[in-house]
Amino acid sequence: MSVPHRVVSTDAAPAAIGPYVQARIEGDVVYCSGQIALDPATGTLVEGGVAAEARRVLENLAAVLRAAGGGLSSVVKTTVFLVDMADFAALNEVYAEFFAAPHPARSTVAVAALPRGARVEIEAIARLRGL
Repeated sequence: MSVPHRVVSTDAAPAAIGPYVQARIEGDVVYCSGQIALDPATGTLVEGGVAAEARRVLENLAAVLRAAGGGLSSVVKTTVFLVDMADFAALNEVYAEFFAAPHPARSTVAVAALPRGARVEIEAIARLRGL
């Protein structure tokens, strides 16, 4: 028996820039595609360095999760992709503003490049309660 799934889409976060969805719900688990720091209104990458990018990424991720019926407090695991590990401390500072204890599990991976010249991308897995 297959578990029903639902595709999540919201104008409050950037549209997918490839053949994927913003998020997909399987049962009570939300799998969020990676978000980069695109302004949902303009589709352009925000300026101001990795801290500004991280803030926009997490705002985008929060918008997708709200559309799914959850929020950042629903997140159980994130994966962070950084172009430069020298940005790790700046990322952590912003990340701590968005995630309260108990914090989600997290992996941080250094990558050679990200779409549109972004410096940070974050994907998440969240659990919805009461579905």
